[in-house]
Amino acid sequence: MHLSVLGGSFTVDETLVDAPPETIREQVAEYGRGERESVDLTVSFPDSFTGEVMREMAAIPLGETRTYGEIAATLDSSPVAVGQACGRNPVPVVVPCHRVVGTDWLGGFSGETEGDRVDLKRRLLEHEGAIPGRQATLSSDF
Repeated sequence: MHLSVLGGSFTVDETLVDAPPETIREQVAEYGRGERESVDLTVSFPDSFTGEVMREMAAIPLGETRTYGEIAATLDSSPVAVGQACGRNPVPVVVPCHRVVGTDWLGGFSGETEGDRVDLKRRLLEHEGAIPGRQATLSSDF
């Protein structure tokens, strides 16, 4: 399913979300308009390292971020492996991979976006108040 928010677009694997497509679209649109703080849908997490990372991402509150290294420490892994798992997130925005950043850069954004993936990540974080005034080096490399 192709979705748009805050001027960017991305793909969500709706088969992992326990809701009809209309509900997914509606919640993402409400989030983008500032009518809801997050998308509140039940997601089936894969039984893999990516699923473990997705659970960690889903637990990050609105307006906060975690670094790849912080999540790696929690999962006894490496920041690179966490970054790769974030990049495989099949349900971006629904599971907020945009809230995972590098120590001194924003990192990448999962999903097939049109345009600049990192720019959409920055807009999502600004929308949530997670990076007001932050001057980060924008890069899409992990």
